[in-house]
Amino acid sequence: MTPLSWSDLDVEARAAALARPPARRSPELVAGVTAILEEVRSGGWNALCRIAERIDGRAPEAVAIAPLATAARASLPADAVAAMELAADNIRRFHDASRPADTRVETMPGLVVEKVWRPLDRVGLYVPGGATPLFSTLLMLALPARAAGVREIVVVTPPSPGGLDPAIALAAELCGIDSIWTVGGAQAIAALAFGAGDIPPCPKICGPGNAWVAEAKTQASALPGGPAIDMPAGPSELMVIADRNASPVMVAADLLSQAEHDASAQVLLVSDTTEIASAALAEVERQVAELPRADLARRSLDHGRAIVVRDLAEAASVANIYAPEHLCLAVDDPEPLIAAINNAGAIFAGHAAAESFGDYLAGSSHVLPTDGAARAWSGITVHSFMKAISIQRVSESAGQALAAPAAALARLESLEAHARAAEARAAA
Repeated sequence: MTPLSWSDLDVEARAAALARPPARRSPELVAGVTAILEEVRSGGWNALCRIAERIDGRAPEAVAIAPLATAARASLPADAVAAMELAADNIRRFHDASRPADTRVETMPGLVVEKVWRPLDRVGLYVPGGATPLFSTLLMLALPARAAGVREIVVVTPPSPGGLDPAIALAAELCGIDSIWTVGGAQAIAALAFGAGDIPPCPKICGPGNAWVAEAKTQASALPGGPAIDMPAGPSELMVIADRNASPVMVAADLLSQAEHDASAQVLLVSDTTEIASAALAEVERQVAELPRADLARRSLDHGRAIVVRDLAEAASVANIYAPEHLCLAVDDPEPLIAAINNAGAIFAGHAAAESFGDYLAGSSHVLPTDGAARAWSGITVHSFMKAISIQRVSESAGQALAAPAAALARLESLEAHARAAEARAAA
């Protein structure tokens, strides 16, 4: 990780310090994703199988969950099964309590305007897999969708060597998922977007992934009639703001918890003391050597920065510019910082609040916006799987009262038919 002093940097240097890794969206990646999307769109199931066999090493398969979940309960450690059940309970409890309420307002006598919430009919969920099958992501996506009332949930995940990881099968059972398609990457997003074989097209696609998955979601959503997406959710990122009383050991552990995700992941440390920044960097070097995924974490750390600022107010400013997916506030009093932060996917407040708790079992979803999208996007909530419909109820007297002003406004826009449609209510 590169140490930097924020006050010594000019505008360009500050932008470079907070830049995301360039490999997240290279021209080669963009072109490769475009080609995969078009091949699946035009070639359907056969094209999907060709691509999957080339990249995943096997054709997509719909795997039944029930027998695998039963086997998982027998083979996985009992404490791990209990922990997953606790996580599912917490996530379900939070999202059940987060369902939005309908709104009804009488804006004037006889005119009632309502907003009612309805679940999406079908959603496609992408669960990262491969070397590290993220069963937790399935919980973080499917349980909010269930809380919203989505009727059909289509899940895709890259195949494991044995077909489907046992932990993912158990998580699927806890979410009421009957089967999962073993297909990953941009080709899986294409299948969810356009439909392929028995994989139906989905009006919305949710879930994080590597740079190929994130780019495929972006491109698919931009096509005419393409699916909506939850957010830009690519490789993981974490910023830690640490004050003089922060534990270098815990700060380093938090940074490495995200660095081990992906070579394109990015971690940043922001502190108002040089001593804590230096001590945390030394701890990172000590701890990374002990990790099973040390080589991958080191490649991620190449994108990392340790930034020393004047005070915590300046740290909040740096965080708002970067708009991190995850923001840890390793400070004695996090409340002033929380009030100052506008741009973050999730905030972990105080020395005891490990980002890992949020990754697994705090209750809110860990599927969060990356690449600065937290400036405008939210993470997954029950709202992500619902849509609002407005309803207007107009009494005869209200229709007559509205007719003339509505017609006047329509004529200001030179829309005569609109005006006459309003005036027809006055004559009724």
